[in-house]
Amino acid sequence: MNSRTHFRLLVLYVMVGVMLLVLMGRLWTMQVLDGAHYRQVAAENRTRDIVVPAVRGLIVDVNGKPLVRNRTALVVSVDRTALFRQKDRGRAVLERLARTLGTTREALELKIRLCSPTVKRPCWPGSPYQPIPVDDRADPKRALQIMERQEDFPGVTAQLQAVREYPRPDGARPVQALGYLQPITQEEIDRRKGLKVTGYSAVDLIGRDGLEATYDADLRGEPGYRRVLVDSQGRVTGTAAEKAPVSGGTLVTSIDAKIQGAAEKALENAIKKARSGGEKADAGAALVMDVQTGRVVAMASYPTYDPAVWTGGISQDEYEALLGKKKGEPLISRVTQGQYAPASTFKISSVSAAVRDGYDLHGTYSCPGSFKVGARSFRNYEGRAHGSMNLRRALVVSCDTIFYKFAYEQWLRDGGMKPVRNPKDPMVRMARDFGFGKRTGIDVPGEADGRIPDRQWKREYWNATKKSDCKAAKEGYPELAKSDPSRAAYLKSVAAENCTEGYVWRAGEAANFSIGQGDVLVTPLQLARAYAAVANGGRLVVPRVAQAVVRPDGSVARRIDPPPPGRLPVPGHVLKYIRSGLEGVTKEGTAAGVFKGFPLDKVQVAGKTGTGEVWGKGDTSWFASYAPAKKPQFAVVVMVSQGGTGGGTAAPAVREIYEAMYGLNGKQPALRDGKLPTTLPKLRQDSGRKP
Repeated sequence: MNSRTHFRLLVLYVMVGVMLLVLMGRLWTMQVLDGAHYRQVAAENRTRDIVVPAVRGLIVDVNGKPLVRNRTALVVSVDRTALFRQKDRGRAVLERLARTLGTTREALELKIRLCSPTVKRPCWPGSPYQPIPVDDRADPKRALQIMERQEDFPGVTAQLQAVREYPRPDGARPVQALGYLQPITQEEIDRRKGLKVTGYSAVDLIGRDGLEATYDADLRGEPGYRRVLVDSQGRVTGTAAEKAPVSGGTLVTSIDAKIQGAAEKALENAIKKARSGGEKADAGAALVMDVQTGRVVAMASYPTYDPAVWTGGISQDEYEALLGKKKGEPLISRVTQGQYAPASTFKISSVSAAVRDGYDLHGTYSCPGSFKVGARSFRNYEGRAHGSMNLRRALVVSCDTIFYKFAYEQWLRDGGMKPVRNPKDPMVRMARDFGFGKRTGIDVPGEADGRIPDRQWKREYWNATKKSDCKAAKEGYPELAKSDPSRAAYLKSVAAENCTEGYVWRAGEAANFSIGQGDVLVTPLQLARAYAAVANGGRLVVPRVAQAVVRPDGSVARRIDPPPPGRLPVPGHVLKYIRSGLEGVTKEGTAAGVFKGFPLDKVQVAGKTGTGEVWGKGDTSWFASYAPAKKPQFAVVVMVSQGGTGGGTAAPAVREIYEAMYGLNGKQPALRDGKLPTTLPKLRQDSGRKP
């Protein structure tokens, strides 16, 4: 052996020795240093954790009647991960499953697709790692075939589960307030710390709107788990450990099903009547609220929809119909999200602002048919003159020109077109004090702010629209020039004015503001809250729908009390004077004809009509009220978009609601002794559930 060969052998021996040492070191590390870790990993390879979802809690009305409950259903689910591991990506299994369920493979494939911006429903919006329900109303015989022949249906399960159901006690279906459920997404699972949800759960749902979303943590309960032993083929051989789920709590609301049903019916009747009279009447809202506490007793929105559409998956056409304008956007709650010009119902704020600004509460004022604001004449409704009167009478007959005069004089004192450094803007400030232009704080998500326009808003709006206004001022409106040349010329002059001075708070805007017109927008909930404050002596309550969460054993988990109310900066004697005017509206004013034959001696109703003018659309019909007038308990507000006059459409609906509440004119009373229950209902552990 020469020296070269000897050297090569020596290098080889060294390399082998080093490799043996590395191998031995690695074995020592794995078996000694990291032994506990790898023993745990090996054990986990022999077990599988299965999440057992908790039964979701019920939502009940003030008397314990279920508004949302659960029904037990046989649910067939497909694990898309298990399917895609098969050679044909589960095609044969889906073919057999489709024949068993009486559907098509294509329909099942659509349901188990993952939703994305480019994938339309039906699809699966939840986690891709959890079984996807494809049939929640499976025939028991067909489901039994799946369970007995698992070798033919790998990746398919059929089991009893609780499915959401929406009964209609007394015809009540406050769907926008209740909300709906949708599968939790993987992104939500990843970012929700402390929420025990894993990829093995078949029915992890989460509240997407309404009370289901606000009180999701209370309703969902605590999921359990089952740790099963599996062999090398993934077949279950036993159970290692398990923990039973804890059912969610029952949410007790302040909604009264009878009053809710009556409000929905009254609103629907009002819209049908308006349409039969030639009005478009495309949307509406009805709200009943306890003026003393802020508890919401009923909240109806039109158009509405059947919440069962969410159960078992929703098609793209159904989903787009809920969001689209063609069906009236029924997902939107007109009570909390609808924003409309309040018209004369707004005058409770304007009276308060005028008195705070120095006008005599008991003074006499002229109510001509029109009042000139700058170069433009602003008229009463139908140009009617009412002579001289006090402010009470101005509310009763709904005189506009008195308020035009107040607003114009205040605008002049603030400097007019060249405002002083710190203008008072009394009407604007009082409107904000009444809670307009901001959310009320109701425990239902998605509430709109409304809009109280002021000088800052005007400038921001001008900055956003200046370019288009200047273009219109230069080019005009050629599309209108042939059909309506006078209108085209008027719009061109307005555009020219807005182009150069659109940031200025003009006299006409101040005048329109005083009667709730122009750019003023409020929600029906904001208006009901304002009238409740007038009725209860100045407390600006915070609306609440939920009252308490009750455990499955019947004990109270927690009470949900409204936050402390705010306070109107309006003296008590001024509110008393306003209440006197509102009482006169139903006796001798704009709603007297509507309440003819109504037993005001038994239940005296105080309120105000409103007819909001909207450019390019029909008038918005309003009636805001409270009763009984001497001892106020409930505020009732009805609004119908494009419904005509307040006295013609909204006021009759309010009357119908009061008749149902108090059992007047031959109707059965929804209220017992004219009051709501003062205690929580007694709930059985299985209250509202049915097999």
